[in-house]
Amino acid sequence: MRDHLKQRADAPRGFFAAEADGLRWLAAPRAVPVVEVLEVGDDFVRLEHLTGVSPTALAARTVGARLARLHDAGAPGFGWAPSPTAWFGPLEAPFEVPTASRATFAEFWAEDRLRPIARRAAPTLGPAGRAAVDEAVDAIASGAFDGVAGQGTEQPSRVHGDLWSGNLMWTESGGTLIDPAAHGGHRLEDLALLSLFGAPHLDEIAAGYEEQHPMPASWRRDLPAHLFFALLAHVHLFGGMYTDQAVSTARAVVARADDLRS
Repeated sequence: MRDHLKQRADAPRGFFAAEADGLRWLAAPRAVPVVEVLEVGDDFVRLEHLTGVSPTALAARTVGARLARLHDAGAPGFGWAPSPTAWFGPLEAPFEVPTASRATFAEFWAEDRLRPIARRAAPTLGPAGRAAVDEAVDAIASGAFDGVAGQGTEQPSRVHGDLWSGNLMWTESGGTLIDPAAHGGHRLEDLALLSLFGAPHLDEIAAGYEEQHPMPASWRRDLPAHLFFALLAHVHLFGGMYTDQAVSTARAVVARADDLRS
């Protein structure tokens, strides 16, 4: 069997084990194809080799339905992770994130993810940008986004956690998950990340998702709150080119929260 080796000599302790545990946890429900872990060590993970193909609308619709089934498999809590340590970011510069299990999405997202990354990004955001971001985090902390489009309260979903378009590899299986930051989260986290940089056939992914798991009509208006962490991480990791987008997203979060509360 051909394989794919990911290696970093000075990887943080537990980094590759966390990736392997996350992949196995995502694969366990057999809801969606996930790259297979062949071997893991302190400074490497060896994965099955995947051959890419061109995405199609039909494959995208199938991916959406499978992703919904993955989310519906659930998780023990918001922020819970399948490994003692959890990481976010590229192989060259990951940063650790908490693995505490929270009862509500608001507490997990605002206190364990957004406030810490906002502090990291603060020097790049500047005073006005930081004020806008803080207002958005407070809106999320209020619980405005604990449901979908203000309806009900979501239970923890089994999420990939870093599902930008590059981490959904189109294969003969239809679409395979790679490079996760797996945790118990909100189902809109993965859908938001797919929208951030424009996954192919995004409308078909959404249609397949809604066929499997019906959603309120205005669910897409919630997405800024759920891509906010990854966007602030980009400000921290890659600099000012993402600042304007982060600040405009913060304002969209506040406006949406106001709508949901009215």
